[in-house]
Amino acid sequence: MTDADPRALTRRDLRTLSLAALGGALEFYDFIIFVFFTAVLAQLFFPPDLPEWMRQLQALGIFAAGYLARPLGGIVMAHFGDRVGRKRIFVLSVLLMAVPTLLMGLLPTYAEIGLAAPLLLLTLRLVQGAAVGGEVPGAWVFVSEHVPPARIGLACGTLTAGLTFGILLGSLVASAVNAWWSPQAVLAGAWRWPFVLGGVFGLGAMWLRRFLHETPVFESLRARRALSEGLPLREVLHGHGRAVVVSMLLTWMLTAGIVVVILMTPTLLQTLLAIPAAEAARANSAATLALCVGCIVYGLAADRYGVRAVLIVGALVLIAATAMLYAGARAMPQHLIALYAVTGLCVGVVGAVPSAMVQAFPAPIRYSGISFAYNGAYAIAGGLTPLAVALWLRSEPQAAVYYVAAAALGGLAAAVWGVPGRRDAASAMR
Repeated sequence: MTDADPRALTRRDLRTLSLAALGGALEFYDFIIFVFFTAVLAQLFFPPDLPEWMRQLQALGIFAAGYLARPLGGIVMAHFGDRVGRKRIFVLSVLLMAVPTLLMGLLPTYAEIGLAAPLLLLTLRLVQGAAVGGEVPGAWVFVSEHVPPARIGLACGTLTAGLTFGILLGSLVASAVNAWWSPQAVLAGAWRWPFVLGGVFGLGAMWLRRFLHETPVFESLRARRALSEGLPLREVLHGHGRAVVVSMLLTWMLTAGIVVVILMTPTLLQTLLAIPAAEAARANSAATLALCVGCIVYGLAADRYGVRAVLIVGALVLIAATAMLYAGARAMPQHLIALYAVTGLCVGVVGAVPSAMVQAFPAPIRYSGISFAYNGAYAIAGGLTPLAVALWLRSEPQAAVYYVAAAALGGLAAAVWGVPGRRDAASAMR
């Protein structure tokens, strides 16, 4: 921060943002690459005499186990992040993601070691879940405490764009593997390369993070001996219930945008509207790339107009864009890519959500507060959203649109009720 312009980002700030976003992208790639090879892993890591649907279900269960481990991992890592420092946990989280990903690519299969294979796969997936539970809230706290208060929106939006790019990177790598190798070659060993590559890149990101500095906010707390003396989570639950509820509602909106609009919609377009899989995949890639841009745009808007106003407007725009996507895909399928890209840009409102959360909790318990609210809400909503939408679709063809609308209205209510106005936001970071 310069004396001339308290809103300016220094070279160190830009370096911190770049390395944080890069590490976040690689870590989310490591976490998400599993889902793109679920069918392959189901064939290789479970008994061949099981029915195909049972092997698929068990592989998806291992994938879901990563989400169940997020709250516990996030709470433990956040505790130490509030007590011993943001940077140490920031480095640890990417290590805990990179090593299991690398080991997944090296695991022997069921044909080689029997039931030990799926058990080892499950263990590594649980470690991945714990790592991402600490990474996401920790990364938001880390970048927001490094930049000037007037640039928190940009910092959090850029970091969220990096996380989102990790999803796109995983999709592109999976598509490349399936294009370069035959299905037999993929089963024979080509499936290992995306995991090995992710592990190596993750270790590289960990090495780069070693050159980052502890956040000025945490250093100030340590110098003033103002760190939390008890359990940070206990302070969160006893004195900041409103901030927790607001953060969970905003996370619900974030989850609906990512899970329903970005992850579920390609399949829904195929099943509901008979759109070819290849076309739906191309449109989804365009939407995910637009989402990365949208996160930064909404982050900049939060700095300029205030996060509360941006969340209110963004929630309404998300509802309209989702309705437009499904109606337009039905009436004008030839414009699907453009429609989906515009919708992805509107889902970028999720890039403004972390700005509200980092301002909702005081610095001594900020990491623990965000981790508990975000990971708890994401574990519930992330696990139940696909099931809820699927069941609702049996009686309501517009279930996906209505679900996103309900979650967005929850986020809007949280913004009106519990997000401070622009004048009060800066003081919340002190």
